[in-house]
Amino acid sequence: MKGLILFLLGVVVGGYAVHVSDRGDGVRWRDSFHSRGSGSVGDSIADKLRRWHLSGDDIKDDLARTGQVVREKAKVAGAKIADARITTVIKAKYILDRDLSARDIQVDVQDGHVTLTGTVPSLDLVGKATALALDTDGVENVTARLAVAE
Repeated sequence: MKGLILFLLGVVVGGYAVHVSDRGDGVRWRDSFHSRGSGSVGDSIADKLRRWHLSGDDIKDDLARTGQVVREKAKVAGAKIADARITTVIKAKYILDRDLSARDIQVDVQDGHVTLTGTVPSLDLVGKATALALDTDGVENVTARLAVAE
């Protein structure tokens, strides 16, 4: 019961954090995967999946070679963001995504290093879960140890 209350509190805090960050530049984080009207493909989820080598074939190759998916993101100057906030934001992204289940993916964060464990329905969703985590402020790298549910 205590875990459920803490989870719900985290979702509320994460939702509030997203709401506050939405007011900053006029672009909501969930809209950052879509073109911002400039015709730029640079912000689309498809471009990020390609750039970070997170297609189904890339995931399949990584899993066959090492049994996990690991991606790093270039470091951004600025203060470190608390691990609890990173966890909350990633979980909130999974809750808002129709293809992913926040209950089936566990998120562990240690100093900006994210580890994802659990199950997803397809290899493409391993890439999507990894991309959503990697596209979170404060995340330095993501290790996905996600199994594909059959």
